[in-house]
Amino acid sequence: MGPRGQDEDMDGQKDSGGPTTGGGPAAGGGPAAGGGPAAGGGPTLATAPTVATEPTPAAGPTVATEPTPATAPTVATEPTPATGPTVATEPVLAAGPTVAAEEPSESASDVGPDQRVAAVRRFAAAGRRWRTAQLAGCAALLAVALTGGAIALGAGPAPATVPAASTAVDPGALGGGDLDAGIATLQAHLRTQPKDSGSWATLGLAYVEQARTKGDPSRYPQADKALRRSLALAPGNDQALAGQAALAAARHDFKDALTYADRALRQNPYSERALSSRVDALVELGQYAQASKAAGTADARKPGVPVFTRYAYVHELRGDVATARRVLEQALAGATSPGDTAYVAAQLGQLAWNQGDYRTALTYYARALAADDTYLPALEGRARAQAASGDRASAIKGMETVVSRYPLPGPLVELGELYEARGAAGDRARARRQYALVDAWIALARANGVNADLDTALAAADHGDKAAALRAARAEWARRHTVHTADALAWALHANGRDAEALPYARRATATGYRNAAFLYHRGMIELATGHRAAGRASLTSALRLNPGFSPLGAAEARKALGAAK
Repeated sequence: MGPRGQDEDMDGQKDSGGPTTGGGPAAGGGPAAGGGPAAGGGPTLATAPTVATEPTPAAGPTVATEPTPATAPTVATEPTPATGPTVATEPVLAAGPTVAAEEPSESASDVGPDQRVAAVRRFAAAGRRWRTAQLAGCAALLAVALTGGAIALGAGPAPATVPAASTAVDPGALGGGDLDAGIATLQAHLRTQPKDSGSWATLGLAYVEQARTKGDPSRYPQADKALRRSLALAPGNDQALAGQAALAAARHDFKDALTYADRALRQNPYSERALSSRVDALVELGQYAQASKAAGTADARKPGVPVFTRYAYVHELRGDVATARRVLEQALAGATSPGDTAYVAAQLGQLAWNQGDYRTALTYYARALAADDTYLPALEGRARAQAASGDRASAIKGMETVVSRYPLPGPLVELGELYEARGAAGDRARARRQYALVDAWIALARANGVNADLDTALAAADHGDKAAALRAARAEWARRHTVHTADALAWALHANGRDAEALPYARRATATGYRNAAFLYHRGMIELATGHRAAGRASLTSALRLNPGFSPLGAAEARKALGAAK
């Protein structure tokens, strides 16, 4: 058991990944960048601690003419839209039809927040029947929840008409305002200018962003069609290639993400999105040395919030929390838009939470919510920090709000574990319903081309089919070797009683110096199970010292195991 956040890239999170157990910035966020300014001074990554026990993976494709970064990241004078897991403040749009060759797709009408909550609750109730019915139709049911109940509840008011633009839509406009309105503007423009390759690319990028921010993977096929249309009209254009990199990363196809990012950078070495996606892909492939170099290159070419957050995460993965904090604080000081402020402050809150500093975490989450009181990663992070601080009632209320709007695996499992930890009448059934929703989200994600094996492994090892968890973890490890996939495989092996096989993976998950209490807890439990009692006690003690409230259930299990091992 442990905190179940997004994958490293979702986040966030990371990513992107809302707050995660170690998620970095979500791949591909922010508007596509045009030509960059003269290279600024970037941090020197060579000074970060190296790990002797972790062999350096083979390098991915490199971009020519990478400058050597200088000593400190430069805060851009113009606001750069945040690339993290920003969450739209407007009602969730229905998925709509896919993009045709000459006709952009329309979105369904908006519905109100009360309807969204009701739709998710209906869907949660339906979850009781899914396991016995082998989750038949679960993807369609979850789509109802993700689209705000537009199908189940009927369409809301007709959307206002948007005048068609007379010229190509500026991709940067999508980063500073309402994403849904930006998509509507692009659709209207493309109905009158269907051969505008740049606007097709921007629409594809916007669909990727919308899928990520709303937890709705049904947008990915639309994004793919729009990006392919752009490339058909203008073969090799860097904006569409960067969009393909972001899309591949969002679907967890990180090898393709790296390939597309490199192709885009050959066309435009200053593409902010391609530079960011390249860092993301290398991180998610476990090529940390190359990711460090790529982060320095990105900072030298296109300094700003998207690059700073990735640079910070690379250092956090190597155990250099001080540098990660310093870079994020610098990014926060340079943030000039509410979106940037909310995103970076939430990242700082997550970093503080990872270190067990809940008061500081709550302070940063409050700052994020002061900038945007609907920013779901900050709401999720605040709920986790409240739970870790002992305020379970507030944590449950906050996490219920999050999952009603954003039913992703991390928040769903966290809420389920909070119910189990509370143990009131009906809480066990409530928890099971959250875990059933995880299965449904995974089914929907896979139906839309997303590799969800890591999500499956993490959730199922504790709360589902343990054999399925192991199959998924092995499949993900075969694709990429990261600290997160190592931890997931170790824990899935442990859940299946294969602790001797699990131990090397648990050790590898902690080998880079990454400070993650859940990883230490998993390692400690596996060490105890294999007879390494002293090592197991040390790992469990380290987990609880680092972040004593790292999980609603896992922290209690760690204390219980530690007491029994003395």
